[in-house]
Amino acid sequence: MSSVGVKDAKTGLSGLVDEAASGVFVTITRHGKPAAVLVSVEAAEAAKRELGKGRPSLLAHLKQFPTGVDPDDAVFARNRTPSREIEL
Repeated sequence: MSSVGVKDAKTGLSGLVDEAASGVFVTITRHGKPAAVLVSVEAAEAAKRELGKGRPSLLAHLKQFPTGVDPDDAVFARNRTPSREIEL
């Protein structure tokens, strides 16, 4: 992974794009701190696919464990009644 400042990134953008296209992650810094990363299209698409995957709910996660508990049991049913009365 290479690192370059914003000013140098502006002047050498075509070279940095070539680096990113070849699979190198190029970190662009501002005032010495990482601000952005230039990556290949393939890496960006892979990241989008991973981010697009939904995280399973707790119930779905619990259903994966092999136990003697029936996941459709009333214990796992969501209670939608309010827990207490409130004044607004």
